[in-house]
Amino acid sequence: MSDMNDFNASIIEEFRANAGKVGGPFEGAPMMLLSTTGAKTGQARTAPLMYQQDGDRIVVFASKAGAPTNPDWYHNVLAHPQVTVEVAGDTYEAEAEVLPREERDRLYAIQAERFPGFAEYEEKTDRVIPVVALNRAG
Repeated sequence: MSDMNDFNASIIEEFRANAGKVGGPFEGAPMMLLSTTGAKTGQARTAPLMYQQDGDRIVVFASKAGAPTNPDWYHNVLAHPQVTVEVAGDTYEAEAEVLPREERDRLYAIQAERFPGFAEYEEKTDRVIPVVALNRAG
């Protein structure tokens, strides 16, 4: 298991033990867990992500800390848009929707203003970092 997987596993454990609150580099940040179905494996995968509330929905950012490729969870939601969201003691099914460019740009700008790390991620990569809306099912 890679260091990143170990890091994510410890965040997931802390998140679930503390009703959605985590410390370390994410202390005070809005955090959620996104559970997806693996695009290639079909296995359940969970990723801890920072999110932004946008009306009735949550939006997440496929930043991968500015890496040149999209994160695995992004490929998973393209293949299987039905996901599970865990946020602040609430767990529900949702449908993932990749947002069109104009809406993506607006929401990413808000996130970069609130959390300057996201502006740095954007500067580090040549790709357009996708923004994904998680719309509660039902």
